[in-house]
Amino acid sequence: MYDRILFPTDGSDPAESALEYALQIASEHEATVHILNVADTGRDSVTAIRGEVIDVLENEGQRIVEEAAQHARDDGVPVVTAVHQGDPHEMIIDYSQRSSIDCIVMPTHGRRGIHRLLLGSVTERVINTAEIPVVAVNPEGVRPLTYPPRHLLVPTDGSRGAELALTEGISIARATGATLHLLHVVETGSLGPDARSVLKEGELTEQANEIMTEATERTEDSSLDTITSVVKQGDPSKVICDYIDENEIDLAIMGTHGQTDFSRYVMGGVSSKLVRKSPAPVMWVRDPGSESGDVSGS
Repeated sequence: MYDRILFPTDGSDPAESALEYALQIASEHEATVHILNVADTGRDSVTAIRGEVIDVLENEGQRIVEEAAQHARDDGVPVVTAVHQGDPHEMIIDYSQRSSIDCIVMPTHGRRGIHRLLLGSVTERVINTAEIPVVAVNPEGVRPLTYPPRHLLVPTDGSRGAELALTEGISIARATGATLHLLHVVETGSLGPDARSVLKEGELTEQANEIMTEATERTEDSSLDTITSVVKQGDPSKVICDYIDENEIDLAIMGTHGQTDFSRYVMGGVSSKLVRKSPAPVMWVRDPGSESGDVSGS
């Protein structure tokens, strides 16, 4: 399913915990892990970078990728290493395309300062622009990272992005035997107590049922053994995080360009919160034919 997995690293503790997860995915799918370090020499990193500084960054990068590569070898995972210079986000995307990468695994944050690579803004930019799935791993989560997953969650809003996420979720569930959970959140935070709000809430519920019925039919057609579908109300990011906690979800899968008339999951502040706060890793899937999504907040 995934033959080549890209793991960008800056050698920080958050990156190390995400590496463990990347190696679990690679072991399950018998994949090769590509370990990449980018010396941030983009124009925003420092005012001017001299040759000797670049040499130091490259030497440090070689040390970082070799340590990670040894970890992969110890786990019996085939590994390829690379050290490049430039803007981290651009180099990660470029490397993934040139190396025919199937999936990128990144922590949600990492080291700061001149060595910085995996700050949230870089991870979010990769999520917004990559044409392959990107798994964002929160290294501060209290639950153990588990792959293959036992429980998968696909929050759906009926959008093209959500359809792609569901397709990916079905594939992973087939490959791993995981239980697939479908969740639609009726966003009711803006509704008031007057009659117009009651009417709108009824429209929201009707729309939710239609979306969930369509998603459930797709999963049933795929002949998965175990499927759970739920419609809830509230703030989408909070409901999704609570559902992950309460149902011991090991991996959530979401589209990065999802929007309907009645609810928004993966635009602006909702997705930005999920990238940083999800108790479980989140795989983000973007429609290659769409403009870049928005997980930068609003």
